[in-house]
Amino acid sequence: MIKYALACKQGHEFESWFSDSLAYEQQAKRGQVECPHCGSTQVDKALMAPSISTSKRKARNAFIDGAKGGAPVQEPEARTIASQSAPLLDDKQRAMRDMIRDLHAKIAENTVDVGAGFVEQARKMNDGDIPQLAIRGEATIAQARELWEEGVPVMPVPVLPEDRN
Repeated sequence: MIKYALACKQGHEFESWFSDSLAYEQQAKRGQVECPHCGSTQVDKALMAPSISTSKRKARNAFIDGAKGGAPVQEPEARTIASQSAPLLDDKQRAMRDMIRDLHAKIAENTVDVGAGFVEQARKMNDGDIPQLAIRGEATIAQARELWEEGVPVMPVPVLPEDRN
């Protein structure tokens, strides 16, 4: 396996793993390497620092090896690094991500972001304590479920992988 630092024509930088350099070349030529930020398939290799063995790298590799069948090392940085590789997407997956991006854009255009205060604001609006307003914000799955069970109209929206980084 080989990891490449990549950049799209829009200037977004990301990393992805390939079985070898030929696999990258073939996939890039067919337009199968996609920027996780904007969906562009105009992607080139970026400059990359040489790989140097460190204790952090050993922890990450132990985590990755553990994920293949052994007990994973619970290093937070290893989990973060392992989860940042950009997957290759087929046409259906690209279309789904595009629809979710469009949904996010429409929601952003038509709502007010209340951030971490979402649960409190939604309850106050439902109880009539404050005026009704289209809002968006942050809530855990458990909080959203509680709101729904209380009769507060909420709609969880799927998060794209690049939004988690």
